[in-house]
Amino acid sequence: MSEFKPALFAQFATIGKALSSANRLLLLDYLAQAERSVEDLAAVAGLSVANTSHHLRHLDRAGLVEGRRVGRQMFYRPGGDDVLELIAALRAVGGRNLAEVGRLVGEHLAPRDALEPVAAEELDALMSEGRVTVIDVRPAEEFAAGHLPGAVNVPPDALDERLPALAGGDEVIAYCRGPYCVYSFEAVARLRRAGRRARRLEYGYPEWRLYRAANHE
Repeated sequence: MSEFKPALFAQFATIGKALSSANRLLLLDYLAQAERSVEDLAAVAGLSVANTSHHLRHLDRAGLVEGRRVGRQMFYRPGGDDVLELIAALRAVGGRNLAEVGRLVGEHLAPRDALEPVAAEELDALMSEGRVTVIDVRPAEEFAAGHLPGAVNVPPDALDERLPALAGGDEVIAYCRGPYCVYSFEAVARLRRAGRRARRLEYGYPEWRLYRAANHE
């Protein structure tokens, strides 16, 4: 019995080891948006296919991703919603306790938008009342894999072109991959420069989906 807890916690430690790589966390962030092939994941993450496969093997051994084969290609997705919750918790703890996170956010994101973002509960109410236009500023393939109901896909490079078509009097709420996704900060900044009322969603699509699952079942 004395060996039980050390052996148990040694197993839990495999998850910590799998997460102890910035590249693996980055890969999980991309997989949270949409299932991807190894090749597509490597391209979006800026890694080689061999390096991406290496990291995915570590994540797979820890149960953090699931793979399926289609012909000669392997496609991966997160191992479950609990994996998304774990990553969100890790991000929240880092945001509270790591001074460097605050410095990086202050340097790279706050100049674009330092205002309080919209909480999921508030956006839920605004959407039910039809009082906002919601834009998803992720790439089209991520939008196609899942998005907020009624959201319009407006990738950052199309914002200026599609700005006049957004509903005139509505406040615009932009969301992206997560709380530190630069696309939503940039979209809000550009909308405000054009004279529009605009805010960011506090989190991204994966966290919104978890919120809806917890509060609307």
